[in-house]
Amino acid sequence: AGGRSLAHCRLVDVASASNFHSFKLRHFHLDLHLNFAVKRITGWQVLELTPVQPGVQSLILDTHPSLLIHSVDCKVPGASGAPDVFLSLTYRIEPFTDYGSSLNISLPAAVIRPHRAFRVTIRYTTTDGPAIWWLDAELTCGQTRPLVFTQGHSVCNRSFFPCFDTPAVKSTYSATVRVPEGVTVLMSASRSAYSKQDRVFQFSMEYPVPAYLVALVAGDLQHADIGPRSRVWAEPCILTCAVSKLGGSVERWLNVAEGLFGPYVWGRYDIVFLPPSFPIVAMENPCLTFIISSILESQEFLLIDVIHEIAHGWFGNAVTNATWEEMWLSEGLATYAQRRITTEAYGEAFTCLETVFRLDALHRQMRLLGDNNPVSKLQAKFEPGVNPSSLMNLFTYEKGFCFVSYLSQLCGDIKRFDSFLRAYIEKFRFSSVIAQDLLDFFLGFFPELKESCVAQREGLEFERWLNGCGPPLCEPDLSAGRALTGPVQHLCDHWGVDAPDPQVISTFDLSSWSTFQTVLFLDRLLDRSPLSQGIKGIVHPKMKISPLFTHPKAILGIHSFF
Repeated sequence: AGGRSLAHCRLVDVASASNFHSFKLRHFHLDLHLNFAVKRITGWQVLELTPVQPGVQSLILDTHPSLLIHSVDCKVPGASGAPDVFLSLTYRIEPFTDYGSSLNISLPAAVIRPHRAFRVTIRYTTTDGPAIWWLDAELTCGQTRPLVFTQGHSVCNRSFFPCFDTPAVKSTYSATVRVPEGVTVLMSASRSAYSKQDRVFQFSMEYPVPAYLVALVAGDLQHADIGPRSRVWAEPCILTCAVSKLGGSVERWLNVAEGLFGPYVWGRYDIVFLPPSFPIVAMENPCLTFIISSILESQEFLLIDVIHEIAHGWFGNAVTNATWEEMWLSEGLATYAQRRITTEAYGEAFTCLETVFRLDALHRQMRLLGDNNPVSKLQAKFEPGVNPSSLMNLFTYEKGFCFVSYLSQLCGDIKRFDSFLRAYIEKFRFSSVIAQDLLDFFLGFFPELKESCVAQREGLEFERWLNGCGPPLCEPDLSAGRALTGPVQHLCDHWGVDAPDPQVISTFDLSSWSTFQTVLFLDRLLDRSPLSQGIKGIVHPKMKISPLFTHPKAILGIHSFF
């Protein structure tokens, strides 16, 4: 906290009630007991803080009405070798928004000494806040034991533990978690240990992360190693399927990513498959990706999802957007990185097909919202009280991707742009950035582009990319995917006429199509709705139909798979 520049010192996060600019959060520890019978977490948190601004009289943290504070204490080092002093602190809870409250802790003068660390201990209980998902056994895949998981993005972890719930603040953390017998606990941590006798799990994250990337899951979980630094965790009934679908691919993808963007700094890359009630498809928690088990239905969506979360190891986790108003700095860059990885691993045609499918969805959303809708801005301004999660949309990913692709085109050589991204990660690793940081570093890395004033190029100004409504100002050339997208468009053209010819349509072998081709075809066919009555009965007996047309799970959630 505190920032590197004047722009960072003035940074305002309207989604946080905290006074995060006043302190440096050095580390925090969680000591938690999970009670599945009453669906409750009890315990305490210890925050190690250093004041960085004079005259501070209170510590303000983000919290939530579902989180009950029992007490707040402070440990102050004694002067000249004297014993430490423990003080009971007064506090009050104040309303903030419908997604959180503020915890205002009064700090006595004995605590506040400039640049001198102190510790605050908060004892609390939390139950059913938006971050914590308790699943009865019937709602799990195996239906034998209950399960609990947390989901912090964007501003939910304030109901898991009091915190500076802003991506501008990063710190290391550790945790002790006590559970009933037979329960396995995992966290987004770089180190872990387990005492079977005490049924206690210990975790440590040695690299600084924002609050939203602290994650926990506990239940009937088993694992299988799938690489030298990766393992799959899942309920026993789906573990074999998950391992067979991923095989040795994860290490290959990590190696490709490291060749493009530099070392993977998090050590482990493990994956835990969660029941279908997981509220999103995947979450890039460091060291431990959370992913929905129903994605195992599609090899291609599984591949794209995991590679996207791997890309977040560099873009989003190592270097993070400082506010939720610039979420594209994580998601747009991660989408670009994901597609660089798939291009290297599977070829340009595959990547272009997936990109066409997603950009089609972006333009479909644009037609629904209109060209002047402010949610289409990359720098999406929102008023106090608006939940940042409501800004998660295709523009964050795909318009952000197009802007990053445009920057790549400006430098004229994709390999040179890879070098820039490696240098960007090296420069800003473990920090939070704003768009100005990225673009200033880009122009400094390519001085010839700065001299030619590319930031002010008419119609493609950087400012217009960031603050203009509407679709991307330009899109990358996707003609390399024509061998895969061409047959899709041809079938749409044949099928969409008033009197389709069954003989012509029967020549298309859809059983050989990939999932992306099939879904792209269905989307484009629906774009033409209402379809002609002549299409009834058009499926020729000899036409080979992919199982995707009839499988009920295959079409669910296909446009929200990140």
